[in-house]
Amino acid sequence: MSGFLPDHPHAEVRVSPNFGQRRDGMKPDMIVLHYTGMETGDSAEAWLCNPESEVSSHYLVHEDGRVVQMVRESDRAWHAGKSSWRGETDINSCSVGIEIVNPGHTLGYRDFPEKQIEAVAALCRGIIERHAIVPERVLGHSDVALGRKIDPGERFPWRVLFHAGVGHWVAPSPRRGQHTLRIGDAGDAVEELQSMLALYGYGVEITGLFDRQTEVTVQAFQRHYRTRCVDGVADASTLSTLRRLLAALPIDVDE
Repeated sequence: MSGFLPDHPHAEVRVSPNFGQRRDGMKPDMIVLHYTGMETGDSAEAWLCNPESEVSSHYLVHEDGRVVQMVRESDRAWHAGKSSWRGETDINSCSVGIEIVNPGHTLGYRDFPEKQIEAVAALCRGIIERHAIVPERVLGHSDVALGRKIDPGERFPWRVLFHAGVGHWVAPSPRRGQHTLRIGDAGDAVEELQSMLALYGYGVEITGLFDRQTEVTVQAFQRHYRTRCVDGVADASTLSTLRRLLAALPIDVDE
């Protein structure tokens, strides 16, 4: 493929060779947001277009708000890796991937510039409109790749995106009270926590034992929805925020 017309009207096109067909007739019904985790946006863009990398995304958004499209939305980019959401494990075939330039946790994680987030929001709104994507299926890489990825991370302004018409969000419940669930706990309360996380979409096994997998899942939830403290402990704030998110979902979400 030598070139294509961009799906997003304000995108530049730089074609990546790293793509394929969406499998089994699947179409995009999800957006997955990443950070690049590299020193510069130019190096990230080059890597996503390098055949040796075997990775790509549909879009990359630079810190100055420039949007580059590398794979058509109709095609399958290679951005999610081993991942799952609501039982689906081929996330690449059902998602549009957006890389957001930020050096990430190992290279000097920093706030995302306002101009960049405005561009991400506008890009997402167009994707949502083109593919009828529901708010609760705008996710972070950390949501779908539990324990493997932590991007776009706790500095990513999900609240700002929500108020711009993108994603599912509620204001986090205040951190009050002493009730917590943590590693080593077991019983009905842990089973309820795991069930709620699984109902929302996380790939956690319901065992009634608060194990490492559960801790990692709680961390992923906090990194998206309760960012002030990402510790993997299911305190009252975390539990209340999760319950309120579930209550805000469409009634037929699990049908």
